[in-house]
Amino acid sequence: MPTVNEGDLEWTDLDRGETTLRRKQLGEAAGGDRLGCSLYELPPGGESWPYHYHTGNEEALYVFDGTGRLRLDGTGHRLEPGDYVVCPADETGSHKVINDSEGTLRYLAVSTMDDPDVTVYPDSEKLGVFVGSPPGGRGERRLHGYYRIDDDVGYREGE
Repeated sequence: MPTVNEGDLEWTDLDRGETTLRRKQLGEAAGGDRLGCSLYELPPGGESWPYHYHTGNEEALYVFDGTGRLRLDGTGHRLEPGDYVVCPADETGSHKVINDSEGTLRYLAVSTMDDPDVTVYPDSEKLGVFVGSPPGGRGERRLHGYYRIDDDVGYREGE
């Protein structure tokens, strides 16, 4: 596996609705398969991915610089340099990072990259299905989509 220096990687900018961030996918660049790692920068007022949890992948965050807020399992927590947080692969790991400060919030996110994964978005009552490449992965997915949690159908045709 190659050694990767974050200074050699380009930022990927994402500005989609409430999600505003910059990202460098370190794990992918180093050839990681089962462990993902991304460096994030959230500008003042920026927010990470929508509030969510994974059913198959655990995540962890480590704050390098700046301050912000973490919504974790429905509760707000302050984030500051040196903080490390684990987000379990269940409802108690529901999370979202928000930069409510005047400066940039810079943190590392590490996650298992198990496939398949179902990601649940409690605020919008949706779920995402990822088969073939987990969330954060760039591989080809055989099945991928977002669905309303209440759109449950019966097992048999016509139910």
